[in-house]
Amino acid sequence: MSSPGLLRIGCVKYLNARPLIHGWPGEVVFDHPTKLCEQLAEGRLEVAFVSSFEFLRNPTYVLVDDICVASHGPVHSVFLAHAGELSEIEEIEVDPASQTSVNLLRCLLAEAGLTPRLVARTRLIQRAVTPRLAKFYIGDQAIRFRERSATALRFWDLGEEWQKATQLPFVYALWLIRPEVASPKPIADMLRACRDNNLRELDVVIAAQTEFTPQFCAFYFRECLTYRFGPKEREGLSMFRKLCEKHGILAPDPTLVL
Repeated sequence: MSSPGLLRIGCVKYLNARPLIHGWPGEVVFDHPTKLCEQLAEGRLEVAFVSSFEFLRNPTYVLVDDICVASHGPVHSVFLAHAGELSEIEEIEVDPASQTSVNLLRCLLAEAGLTPRLVARTRLIQRAVTPRLAKFYIGDQAIRFRERSATALRFWDLGEEWQKATQLPFVYALWLIRPEVASPKPIADMLRACRDNNLRELDVVIAAQTEFTPQFCAFYFRECLTYRFGPKEREGLSMFRKLCEKHGILAPDPTLVL
């Protein structure tokens, strides 16, 4: 097996992954989920922490067990920002950086009987949220937007809506290893050990963050997120797969067992 320093490893650049990667002894490529998925698929990365939808879409990867980013209710950083009633929304600007979150939005809208148009956000055209135009945010950008707009807008938290609809946690991201990597178990063991150490020393991880306050990081890590991929999380991921099939986002795959 390659040493940590020789592994080509990537991780989402969002705050939510810091308790999983803080203190990793080797070099890490930080990027948006869609970019990491491309690099993993092309073999430029051997291991990556990426959108859970990537595993559902392409289950050829080795899934690292017992580790993820998930929520059991409000997640705070994946939401639809809107000004009026959901039924009034005609168009939603989406952040294309994460296929998981965008497809979760599609599933929840469809389950609610809502059919607004989804369009990719562009920096060239800046539009304000109106009763007919909503905006979908994920990750650190979502946290900052919510801080700026907390009193002016309403927020449809997808973690909360998923829990209401399914009574299950939602899994946003997973560690995946390319199938040709020899001896994936020691790599998985190191990733779990890194997670376990960071959760034991969470105050150290919180103190290392410079873009958000310690108070917010403590709230976010401890109350919004969970980092264990257990039976309930597996059930939640399986339900996500079923809804993606139901709404035509993924083709049925009878060979996939979660």
